[in-house]
Amino acid sequence: MTRIPSPPVAIPSSPVVLHRETLSNGLRVVLSPDQSAPVVAIGVHYDVGFRSEPQGRTGFAHLFEHLMFQGSESLEKLAHFRHVQSSGGTFNGSTHPDYTNYFEAVPSAALERALFIEADRMRAPRITAENLRNQVDVVKEEIRLNVLNRPYGGFPWITLPPVLYDTFPNAHNGYGDFSELEAATVDDCAAFFDVYYAPGNAVLTVSGDFQVDDAIELVHRHFDDVPARPVPARPSFAEPPPDRERRHRHLDSLAPLPALAIGYRLPDPTAGFEGYFAYEVLCAVLSDGDSSRLEQRLVHTDALVTDIGAHCGLFGAPLDARDPDTLTVTAMHPLSVDVNRVLEVIDEEIARLAADGPDPDELARITARWAATLFRENDRLVSRTMSIGAFELLHGRAELVAELPAMVAAVGAEHVANAAAALRPDSRAVLIVEPGTAGQEP
Repeated sequence: MTRIPSPPVAIPSSPVVLHRETLSNGLRVVLSPDQSAPVVAIGVHYDVGFRSEPQGRTGFAHLFEHLMFQGSESLEKLAHFRHVQSSGGTFNGSTHPDYTNYFEAVPSAALERALFIEADRMRAPRITAENLRNQVDVVKEEIRLNVLNRPYGGFPWITLPPVLYDTFPNAHNGYGDFSELEAATVDDCAAFFDVYYAPGNAVLTVSGDFQVDDAIELVHRHFDDVPARPVPARPSFAEPPPDRERRHRHLDSLAPLPALAIGYRLPDPTAGFEGYFAYEVLCAVLSDGDSSRLEQRLVHTDALVTDIGAHCGLFGAPLDARDPDTLTVTAMHPLSVDVNRVLEVIDEEIARLAADGPDPDELARITARWAATLFRENDRLVSRTMSIGAFELLHGRAELVAELPAMVAAVGAEHVANAAAALRPDSRAVLIVEPGTAGQEP
């Protein structure tokens, strides 16, 4: 069948004003003024995630994220919380495969307060034995809540990588093992901070209601005296893709239904964003909405599954990690349905896309909806600030926050077909989650 190239969807531009500066200590600064509301967001992205944590210390990057909220050189424990919340603001942090981020969103009058808080803990967080022991307990409780005592806990971001990958950085549990978390010492934490939390290993992003010259002066005032330290060489986490299908069965004593996760390797985004985004659009064609291919076939027509989804990235965000990254397809199905039948139908639908590509109307609908989602996310000041910082850190392209909708719209049917053809059964991981009783082997 001859493929007819689909016409591009007209996507309006969404300009984002960016100003860059690098301080003498190496800190990269990206300012994005927007006077639409009297609010500012401050984000700091450090170039360290759970792929960088040392072997024998699983969960360490996430544990250290918690420690960064336990006081700093000039602020006692809980002062960070009080200063932000008393200003009417919010704050949080998160750990990803290749970075850890922190943010505050506050009224614009509190910009200097938020910058001072971030500079103070970049200079010297309070790493004490008491804080460490307390936060180890907090992280352990978080793991119990989100993984150990929850149906499908850690599925698939913890349970799928050890099937698809071989090396410790790519395959290990980023939440951490209890015994390894408990073995962490104050010296371990101090060494981790010295290596990875240098200002030259970070990107500071400020977005919202401010004047650029005023913000630059405040940034220099609070961050210039953070001591410079050597920046660690960025390791390569590359490893060969699987040369066969890999399968693993995992017993989940709390799961009410069987589940399935399929993992494929994504192309390295540094080789070209266009090729990467073909997979993003492919995932949307497969599972975005009731009219999507897998939803129609597996849920409505064949009634094989109760839930189906396809996403790029373990956390479902585009371009959120360096190479290697993962495309996942997940499904839940009744006990009466054979998992091999579910796999067979998924393979059939992917093969159809590889042979014929998506229909022009289907592709236009998908790309328009996905672009609208990006616009909606970037309307939220915190989301935009986090995206600017992550794109600048990982790809050196904060401009991607404005360019993504048009990039998605430029993906043609032939690009989606080529991406589908690369999802081969002989180079994937298949994780089969079986419900059962505690202590019972699958």
